[in-house]
Amino acid sequence: MFEGMLRLFLVWLGVALSMVPIGSAIAQDADGIGNLKLPGISTYATPKRETPLALGSSGAITLSAQLTDKGADITRGIVWRVFKPETASDGKLPMVASAHGGTAVFQLEPGSYLVHASYGRAGATKRITVGKDAKRESLVLDAGGLKLDAVLSGGARIPPKKLRFSIYEDHAEANGDRALIIPDVEPNSVVRLNAGVYHVVSTYGAVNAVIRSDIRVEAGKLTEATVEHRAAEMTMKLVREAGGEAIADTSWSLLNESGDPIKETVGAFASMVLAEGDYTIIAKNRDRIYQKDFTVVAGQNKEIEVLASEASAIDPEEGAD
Repeated sequence: MFEGMLRLFLVWLGVALSMVPIGSAIAQDADGIGNLKLPGISTYATPKRETPLALGSSGAITLSAQLTDKGADITRGIVWRVFKPETASDGKLPMVASAHGGTAVFQLEPGSYLVHASYGRAGATKRITVGKDAKRESLVLDAGGLKLDAVLSGGARIPPKKLRFSIYEDHAEANGDRALIIPDVEPNSVVRLNAGVYHVVSTYGAVNAVIRSDIRVEAGKLTEATVEHRAAEMTMKLVREAGGEAIADTSWSLLNESGDPIKETVGAFASMVLAEGDYTIIAKNRDRIYQKDFTVVAGQNKEIEVLASEASAIDPEEGAD
């Protein structure tokens, strides 16, 4: 019921990916400092420097970043942050300068620093040394892009407002949980990530139409992934006769094939997206309880009528179990 199909399309990018920046950075191992714990930082850091640009004792350092080792310089969308390597009294690394854009030039006092470059959710950290002479350093992000979408059986489009993706780390903990990297990703938006395998969860609606896929992001490439949901949108209503008006103030309880409750709601109509399979819907109005079994076929949206008749009525004690 939860199986899906995944189609991956890899597109080489000749230049740096032109995507909308997303969120804060994830530090990547670089120069043996992968365990560095960066201090809390704003998503949109404003450029600032503690030393005047014309200070004679400072040195100029030019910083650039590339997606791959032989890639072109990224010209926009980078957030640069420069830290002193020694922690302050609060246990955090002092940030001495920051900038936003592409290649950046900093005037810094001679000494050792840690530089972090974030590009969407991709990032890299490097230790640099500044002297009185001008110097240039580059950071290879080893990053690519991921673009996600989903369709129904037969290729029918899914309304974007009802579709969301969550991106998790590939590695699962002992209890099966995975670290969440990005929640609520909209379809067809491009997310910048460090190269590697990610666990992607596609959710259609808010009940049980969920598809899970492991997707590999490659450095310097845009990975486009489309999954297929085998689900349909169902609308339930309680009526006194076939084709009749929906009865208001009805409480609904949906059971899966195993008899477990998976959704409850109140109203004249109960609309929800469900994965294909067999279900039982229970409707309660006043002191009467009715039920109906139905089957969801992938891609076939339907309206389910529950007749308020003796034939569909069940014992209240049974319905409460």
